Amino acid sequence: MYRTEMYRAEMYRADSAAAAGYVRCTVCGQVHKQLNPRARCQLCGASLAARQPRSAQRSLAYLLTAIICYLPAMLLPIMYTTQLGSTTGSTIVGGAVTLWQMGSMGIAVVIFVASVMVPILKMLALSWLNLLVIRGRPVRREQAMRVFHITELVGKWSMVDVFVVAVLVALVQIEPLMQIRPGSAALYFAGVVVLTMLSARAFDHRLIWDLEPRQGSGDTAEQFAAQVEHG
Repeated sequence: MYRTEMYRAEMYRADSAAAAGYVRCTVCGQVHKQLNPRARCQLCGASLAARQPRSAQRSLAYLLTAIICYLPAMLLPIMYTTQLGSTTGSTIVGGAVTLWQMGSMGIAVVIFVASVMVPILKMLALSWLNLLVIRGRPVRREQAMRVFHITELVGKWSMVDVFVVAVLVALVQIEPLMQIRPGSAALYFAGVVVLTMLSARAFDHRLIWDLEPRQGSGDTAEQFAAQVEHG
């Protein structure tokens, strides 16, 4: 308790943990007083760094690759349905529309939100966060952190459509009456989900706290001290 209060007092005077000379281990979360650039965590032995090197560049590289993969994921068929010898392909949006027309409105909405809206919103949020860090302008730090945590939390739910296709392929194999096969879009879409997750993981959210707070945003040194667990 005493050490925690000491950390808060020093960060209040310095307005940041990094400025006070403290660094948080990204593996175990232990807070250390960094003595040299090659210091290691006393608890788990991991290398300590006040900020991950080239974080924004790596995050943007993953993000741009995800955007490239997103186009074929939306345009190409995600599954092929063969019924009585006739084969038809369904895109993600087309599949959601078909489910809606069949009366499965709840499933259609879930697939559309998880597979279309969530990836787009996540890519927009990651682009905004990286631009904030690169441009270095005053921001509402609390708001930016909230966007980051929401983005990190909901990203994995985008795999719903891939799971649906996997289940249908495993269950609907009634040859020669009906058969379902995965389309090439499933691979691209899985790549989009994985790449956006890697982009969020590569983004060092501690860089947000290095930015100047926007006037009237309420981001004070006391609030920063309350965020000591973020490094």
